[in-house]
Amino acid sequence: MTTPALLPLSGRRIPPLNLGPPSFPHHRATLRLSEKFILLLILSAFITLCFGAFFFLPDSSKHKRFDLGLEDVLIPHVDASKGAKNPGVFLIHGPDEHRHREEEERLRNKIRADHEKALEEAKEKLKKSREEIRAEIQTEKNKVVQEMKAKEKKPLPPVPIPNLIGINGGDPEDNDIRKKREKIKEMMKHAWDNYRIYGWGHNELRPIARKGHSTNIFGSSQMGATIVDALDTLYIMGLHDEFRDGQKWIEDNLDFSVNSEVSVFEVNIRFIGGLLADYYLSGEEIFKIKAVQLAEKLLPAFNTPTGIPWAMVNLKSGVGRNWGWASAGSSILAEFGTLHMEFVHLSYLTGDPVYYKKVMHIRKLLQKMDRPNCLYPNYLNPRTGRWGQYHTSVGGLGDSFYEYLLKAWLMSDKTDHEARKMYDDAIEAIEKHLIKKSRGGLTFIGEWKNGHLEKKMGHLACFAGGMFALGADGSRTDKAGHYLELGAEIARTCHESYDRTALKLGPESFKFDGAVEAVAVRQAEKYYILRPEVIETYWYLWRFTHDPRYRQWGWEAALAIEKYCRVSGGFSGVKDVYSSTPTHDDVQQSFFLAETLKYLYLLFSSDDLLPLDHWVFNTEAHPLPVLHLANTTLSGNPAVR
Repeated sequence: MTTPALLPLSGRRIPPLNLGPPSFPHHRATLRLSEKFILLLILSAFITLCFGAFFFLPDSSKHKRFDLGLEDVLIPHVDASKGAKNPGVFLIHGPDEHRHREEEERLRNKIRADHEKALEEAKEKLKKSREEIRAEIQTEKNKVVQEMKAKEKKPLPPVPIPNLIGINGGDPEDNDIRKKREKIKEMMKHAWDNYRIYGWGHNELRPIARKGHSTNIFGSSQMGATIVDALDTLYIMGLHDEFRDGQKWIEDNLDFSVNSEVSVFEVNIRFIGGLLADYYLSGEEIFKIKAVQLAEKLLPAFNTPTGIPWAMVNLKSGVGRNWGWASAGSSILAEFGTLHMEFVHLSYLTGDPVYYKKVMHIRKLLQKMDRPNCLYPNYLNPRTGRWGQYHTSVGGLGDSFYEYLLKAWLMSDKTDHEARKMYDDAIEAIEKHLIKKSRGGLTFIGEWKNGHLEKKMGHLACFAGGMFALGADGSRTDKAGHYLELGAEIARTCHESYDRTALKLGPESFKFDGAVEAVAVRQAEKYYILRPEVIETYWYLWRFTHDPRYRQWGWEAALAIEKYCRVSGGFSGVKDVYSSTPTHDDVQQSFFLAETLKYLYLLFSSDDLLPLDHWVFNTEAHPLPVLHLANTTLSGNPAVR
């Protein structure tokens, strides 16, 4: 995330070039309908025959399936008579050997029967006229459309809602702090109102050109990414009229049946995370329904030999692929490792274990793999299950994987001990191999590349200061104080990266090489695109220490954003933070409204707004409640309190 096409656009990873869909020869359109249909039937029968033959081949080590046992998980509101040990919950168990053999035999019989049926149907179809075939095709199309509509309208089961605490309020007692919070709210209004005027329905806004903007992570469709990403911030700030405008657009226009290839990671953290947060905050059922509809569209991305999902999936066809620039066709650690929070909540809200199973499968696979120096490489091939190049980073490509290990434990009311152990093991290896002190006494997190430590830290890695503070409580061998101090040191380093620029805004990455410390060297690393990670760390450190320096540093950043990034049509990133006369990039990122302004607002709010023992923020700053399974109520909550 170095050319403009590779700029990282959110939550901690690097988006790729938009290669677009492949083109096909035009002469194929000249085939008549009946000829195409007959060819399709013959091809289908041939594929069925080949697949059946392959299935009945003797077992071989090449063709072994991944059989990973799943931990038991509690999901509410399912009939206890269907195998649950306790009323109101059911348990998901790993497969046993006997059941597995029976299932394979059942599948063999089914494929044999389907194969014979397909051949008979093909023979019958070939006897019919072209008009009869056309009529049957239209009938089938109508049937599919009706089934899809019925599925979309099908109500989700009632679910126990966690006891939600601190979803509004947070008024600070200090008058000066209150004024600063009001200023952040006004900045949010400016960003939202201009998007409402000039970019409504588009994914993002170009505030200088005053028109919509989109990138390849959202595909080619107008999916209103800014609307979905910003709604919970509007709610938290008490901007309920604006919230209702966004809700109405989502009800009327948000459609996931589009022929568009999207980033699984980005759509998960921004759309699913945002919609789930909106549901919990407002109680409006439409947000839950839309989140589940979208999640179903992402599931085909997991159809790989290992279960590690593709980076991209076409929402209509379900076809997936990886970024062309990723090591040897690999999936990226931060992308497939940043699904757990949202997918567990999807299973919690729907009673469907499929989402939970997908993310637990990923965890189990990672646990079985060897790791060089106990570090997780950033690349994993979804076909072979092998690591790509040995590159480890707590910045882009790796970061939010570690964040979600910790937050899986927190979100489970600290009962997911497996996730906590994986987090502790990973952090110990990171501290041993990646965290160093510069000559000037600044603590930084480098990147491990093929046995060599690169002394460079990215803006994205600055989130780790907050992560270390958040994970201090519950750490091993009474090291809570150590990790809180480590978080504070990372916060100071990242503040220095801001303070050593002309604009008092931090560069995309900065080096620690000889006399150069916390400063960007390459021109392509001097930009600031309204990123939230440094302010995120300030907020966590404020919550845990109440040291006034974090509010002071946050206010410095807010003033710099107001002075250098605000334009008449919204807010824009800048291309060079070391130039006193900055050039704007003319993009108002959706995460600026979802994260940067939200963390600033929370920094100047009292601690009773979204308290951290009841809420866990996903990597896009969307708050999801801790699942206190013994502390739930079946009553919903009003749309707007």
